Amino acid sequence: MTSAAEPRRQRELASLYATVKSLTALGELDQVLQSIVHHAHDLIGTDFTYLSLVGADGRLSARASDGTISAEFLAAAIPATVGLGGRVLASKSPQWVRDYATSTLIQHDPDFDRLVVTEELVALLGVPLVIRGEAVGALFAADRSERSFQAEEIALLNAFADHAAVALDNARLYAASRTALRELRVAYRKIERAQAIHEALTGVVLGGGTPGDVARHLADQLGGSVTLLDRADEADLAVAVEDARRSGRCTVSAGADGTTRSVAAIQAGDSHLGALVWRRKAAGPPDDTDLRTLERATHILGLLILKERAVAEAGERLSGELLTELIVGSPGIGPAQRARTRARGIDADRLELVLVADSPAVPPADLARHLHDIARDRAGLAGEHLGRATMILPHTDDDRTVAEVHTGLRRTLGSPVMVVGELAAGQDWARAFSLAGRCGAVLRALGHTDVGATTRRYALYAMVFDPERAGELDRFLTGAIGALLEYDRRRGTDLVGTLTTYYGHRANVAATARALHLHVNTLLKRLDRIGTVLGSGWRHENDLELQLGLRLHQLRAITTGPSC
Repeated sequence: MTSAAEPRRQRELASLYATVKSLTALGELDQVLQSIVHHAHDLIGTDFTYLSLVGADGRLSARASDGTISAEFLAAAIPATVGLGGRVLASKSPQWVRDYATSTLIQHDPDFDRLVVTEELVALLGVPLVIRGEAVGALFAADRSERSFQAEEIALLNAFADHAAVALDNARLYAASRTALRELRVAYRKIERAQAIHEALTGVVLGGGTPGDVARHLADQLGGSVTLLDRADEADLAVAVEDARRSGRCTVSAGADGTTRSVAAIQAGDSHLGALVWRRKAAGPPDDTDLRTLERATHILGLLILKERAVAEAGERLSGELLTELIVGSPGIGPAQRARTRARGIDADRLELVLVADSPAVPPADLARHLHDIARDRAGLAGEHLGRATMILPHTDDDRTVAEVHTGLRRTLGSPVMVVGELAAGQDWARAFSLAGRCGAVLRALGHTDVGATTRRYALYAMVFDPERAGELDRFLTGAIGALLEYDRRRGTDLVGTLTTYYGHRANVAATARALHLHVNTLLKRLDRIGTVLGSGWRHENDLELQLGLRLHQLRAITTGPSC
């Protein structure tokens, strides 16, 4: 992260966790909802944001808003079954449209559509407010220009909607508690303790704390031990985590050693991010308020983890964008790209080694994320370019660097991976990328799937994967199998394919016939025709050159195909 981005991140974190504090303050409902909408607007960054609830009359009307928006729009109330809000409430899931006025996916309300035109509302995202399985309203983010909404934006707004639902739930519970003085006193002491815990947790986060710091502070407040699990750590608690995730509540169980274990899933919208496990030795089950505090702590952690991921993903996107710009704009580098790489602490003049990674078991996007971690440690760039996981690193010992990257990826993935490196002479990253990718295609055709090497190691096949040597390859193929290629072109036959299969089965006629689904007599006639084209001594004279020509012809077809 650059120094310029740090103040913005601090402001966003302060805004994010001020919302959490609002939930525990038990102020007026409208104030809490306005605070949530304000902070949601601040983080999402759309033109305006508003929150609507379903009233007793079954109509959806705004209760809080932020951004430039007319009073007439805020005063509108529409049936809860129409518009984007109707889809959100019916599905209990996020919904969005690029252009509200022209969308055919929603049932339009004429009066509201008139306000949409007046307000110049175009793109709209809505997420549900769900309390105990019932959709009671929706939180909306709107823009006055056509756009798509990204997954991270949807997840963030959904998380704020969860907070709004908690605020509504809290208000109902708090109102109910006032029906009896004794219940009020007991509830107030519990709420006061929960407020103190949440304020303390908010302080930890605003002070730059990590999810682990939040878990440790929660343990100090609740007693016992609190463990933060990511998805990879959940194997032993899979059933408990799944129950908590499905119900949205803690699952509690007692161990044989007298330890009570409470598990709460960490969610951000529909994204499952891990779990909190609270263990304590005490008589009787844990207090409901403590369990509720544990659940609310998962909301804090969900937002924090999501924010950290968003920051990391933003860094990955910037790295990938710079990598693509360098490759597309090469040879050479422009002043703007040089300035941007320098701002990331990268010396563009030393970025000379291009690596392309491929794995049959891992998608390119996932490979690119692993390469990003390596590039960050080695002052390089990584990303996905033309469907391939690609990285550009400073030039040192190329063979050793490629081998180390391969070894690290192999260990991380636990599955075969191929890494091919090529030195970019004169900052011609595009040519280096092309050579590395085409060499990788040759290696796959040769059966190699788990290797890390530079293209120099496979110089024997350079005529195939180096476009600048295409003339040499053409001359060799013309001399070796040119007559067959010309015969196939004129007659529409495939003698080249027949002969390739024949040599591939070690000149075994029966095996070749089976592979080609031909009768042996038919195959023999084809071989006779090949003899007519090449001459009667084709099986003995220049046999090695003929086989090599067929193999190189086959490899060239692979390296120039769509998959390359």
